[in-house]
Amino acid sequence: MGFKGVKFDEGPPEDFDPADPYKDPVAFLEMREHIVREKWVAIERAKILRERVRQCYRREGVNHLQNCRTAVRQYLESLKGVGWGKDGRPSYAHDPKSTWPSTPPPPPPFK
Repeated sequence: MGFKGVKFDEGPPEDFDPADPYKDPVAFLEMREHIVREKWVAIERAKILRERVRQCYRREGVNHLQNCRTAVRQYLESLKGVGWGKDGRPSYAHDPKSTWPSTPPPPPPFK
């Protein structure tokens, strides 16, 4: 009888309601944990790809522009939407699928 590890649910909780997230506090916390887990996975994936780009750059030398192109593209794609400092920005600023408005709205006033 030993420690078998921690098992996490792979998906978000079934009883979470995005329209009213505070209705079920347990589902709200499970959803928050799910989001944090997914962010950590994306961050670690980006770190692994960055290390692959570093190794390819060192290995290829002057030909790195041609031979490391796929590794660099994978790394740059993995960086989209990754990180923690996006909560205070409007949704168009951190959603990779949305488009930027012609002029950004003014920041909210300080209270």
